[in-house]
Amino acid sequence: MVEGVQFEQYLGNLFQAQGYKTKVTKAAGDYGADLILQKDAKKIVVQAKRYSKNVGIKAVQEAQASIAHYGAAEAWVVTNSDCTAAAYDLAKSNRVRLINRERLSK
Repeated sequence: MVEGVQFEQYLGNLFQAQGYKTKVTKAAGDYGADLILQKDAKKIVVQAKRYSKNVGIKAVQEAQASIAHYGAAEAWVVTNSDCTAAAYDLAKSNRVRLINRERLSK
């Protein structure tokens, strides 16, 4: 659990360095968003997944649900690994951007 929180804080710092205002949500009951990013008038919710295996559709579903709850324009799922083919398919049709280890390191 601590590692997941550290990953969220790491991402918060990373996105802050790219000009986003960042807010880490509370650990429990976060309604599918671990971070809330804001740049200009655009709000983005982020589901952070620090996994050793690929992230599946549940993360995409949680992120997508958090768009309405937080009044965000879009949702991102950010992981230190990769995502399953099903997750990529679902994300494509639901305004959810998947950022895997490779894209994160860029």
